[in-house]
Amino acid sequence: MKFLAGDVGGTKTALMLFDDDQMVRRATFPSARFASLELIVREFLGQELAGHAIAAACFGIAGPITEQSCRATNLPWVIEAYELERALQIPRVRLVNDFHALSIGITCLPASDFAPLNDAPAAPEGPWAVIGAGTGLGEAVLTKRRTGAGFDVLSSEGSHTDFGPRNELEVSLLRFLWKRHKRVSYERIASGMGLPMLYEFFLDQGIPETPAVREEMAREGAHHAAIVSAHGSIGDDEICVRALDLFVSVYGSAAGNLALTVLPRGGVYVAGGISPKILHKLKDGTFMAAFQSKGRLSHMLESMPVQVVLNADAGLIGAAAIARES
Repeated sequence: MKFLAGDVGGTKTALMLFDDDQMVRRATFPSARFASLELIVREFLGQELAGHAIAAACFGIAGPITEQSCRATNLPWVIEAYELERALQIPRVRLVNDFHALSIGITCLPASDFAPLNDAPAAPEGPWAVIGAGTGLGEAVLTKRRTGAGFDVLSSEGSHTDFGPRNELEVSLLRFLWKRHKRVSYERIASGMGLPMLYEFFLDQGIPETPAVREEMAREGAHHAAIVSAHGSIGDDEICVRALDLFVSVYGSAAGNLALTVLPRGGVYVAGGISPKILHKLKDGTFMAAFQSKGRLSHMLESMPVQVVLNADAGLIGAAAIARES
């Protein structure tokens, strides 16, 4: 039987078609260029739609799911499972939060798809926490089922909790953001949308701008996050270096907050599209210093395993696994 898996984000939508356990096709589409998820699926499948070839589908979507309906967080889409079933003639369509699919996908990956940030012993019974920066910031909790095999996922919108500054620099950042937004969440900073904003913050702080970087931003249009990340990684632009450093520190602090909330004895997985691209920066100690700096409870986080998820298709793999079970 054929199964369809999708990872639907604000920037891109990735789709995979499986025939039993064999992946037969994969493609990525720019989400904003389409008026709906249905149109992307139609372009991807083409003639596969004829004859009810697809037995089931699962889409991991960046946004909260309520009764198999989702208003995407960073897209002007309302996605309904029953509408997709009817329009695409797929008997079973399931919608889950993108971090639900990602969390299940993590359980299917080999050890080679992870890079440790804190190589501490992990409790085999869990639970596990998942956090990941991409277009936005996602969080979830993974637990083993009490009866039977498999895992359950507690989806979360914890990334939208209020940003808590930890020092004078972050207090200044909060004041800077208050001029632009009525409310400031962790997602506003520790995400793809946050990197260009951090660049503007340090520019506002009086750090001199490199003309070549500004010209590159003007040429590349909306791809400022990748530019800030690239130059911050190379180290050839002071604003980008500072922006990436603060980004990783806030990212680590948010992950530590999640770890305190959940107490994930099995460990913390750092996922999302940005993390593998800045792995060297995540490994330089900035992330873990912020993660563990929790006052009287710092010792608990010092002994907690933390790993970066390297496989960019983890969400698709998880969505495929959920589709098979549907």
